[in-house]
Amino acid sequence: MTTLSPTKARANLTHWLKKASAGEDIGILCGDKVIALRPVRVFSEDSEYAKREYGVTDAELKAFVKRADAELKRDRRAGRVTKHKGDLRAAVRI
Repeated sequence: MTTLSPTKARANLTHWLKKASAGEDIGILCGDKVIALRPVRVFSEDSEYAKREYGVTDAELKAFVKRADAELKRDRRAGRVTKHKGDLRAAVRI
């Protein structure tokens, strides 16, 4: 592992980020600890977030979405869910 002081890392940060992104072990000292630079996968889809955050499987998530969609459809037909046609800003003023 290449270990750097914060000053040295800051001086050429892009270089060290590219090295870490390529799989090289890069660490930056913070007091008596070494903080590792590692690439992380960022999820932008709600389904990926739910799977990661709550530990659900694809099948469990699919079943939940199916139940939620069916419940929303029933509520719309029963008139419990309607579209708001007014001024939302005015409706939420306190």
